[in-house]
Amino acid sequence: MRVQVLASVMDEEPEALIERMGLESDAVVINQCHRLDYRKIAYKGHEIGFYSFPDRGVGRSRNEAILRAEGDICLFSDGDIVYEPGYAEKIAAEFERNSDADMILFNITVEEARRTYHITERRRVRWYNCGRYGAVSFAVRRESLLSSNVTFSLLFGGGARYGSGEDSLFLKEFMGKGYRVYAAPVTIGRETAGESTWFTGYDEKFFRDKGVLYRHLYGRLAWAMALRFLLAHRGKLCAEVPLGQAYRWMRRGEKA
Repeated sequence: MRVQVLASVMDEEPEALIERMGLESDAVVINQCHRLDYRKIAYKGHEIGFYSFPDRGVGRSRNEAILRAEGDICLFSDGDIVYEPGYAEKIAAEFERNSDADMILFNITVEEARRTYHITERRRVRWYNCGRYGAVSFAVRRESLLSSNVTFSLLFGGGARYGSGEDSLFLKEFMGKGYRVYAAPVTIGRETAGESTWFTGYDEKFFRDKGVLYRHLYGRLAWAMALRFLLAHRGKLCAEVPLGQAYRWMRRGEKA
């Protein structure tokens, strides 16, 4: 079972990136920069396709990677991910263990302030708890991905109009078409600390963007899910902005 990393990065040089990420599998890298270029690189018995484009937007670059994917299992990634030795074997083993899974979500270690989830048991992922997972946790069967015809939104995520949420929308649409998604308590890598390309703090834009996202994710239940979100994370989200104000901003986003 061939695992292939699909990475979206910005202004990277191939050799340094490949070494830093600890790649032990084939990969397609979409490099958002100021040039148009392609290189095929042989690295420790694996093939890395390194594509450079002047286009911007994480959704666009992930879609470009999907178009060029050839592996049995596609693992989405970013330039700030460092993989553990044996990650490809761990992923393949989970898919062999669960033949019903079209997609499996894995643990990526992040600093506490940025952590939105930690998987502690094998379980099915449902619509009401899919909003917590980032794309770098997604490993999906390529056959299921292509047959689903699901792609990443160009309106949400780094470089797009709304700051984040392309991963949640992707996951919800994929499950909505009947594909099975599971979570596995297996850690495959870690995120290195760095400056975000979209997050500027828990300000009005953050909460308005979340409101727009929740309307797309939950429809008429957006108001309730927004309140649930704020109450569950009020200690972090509402340290500087009162909960009531944050909720009003989210509601304005929903109505917009």
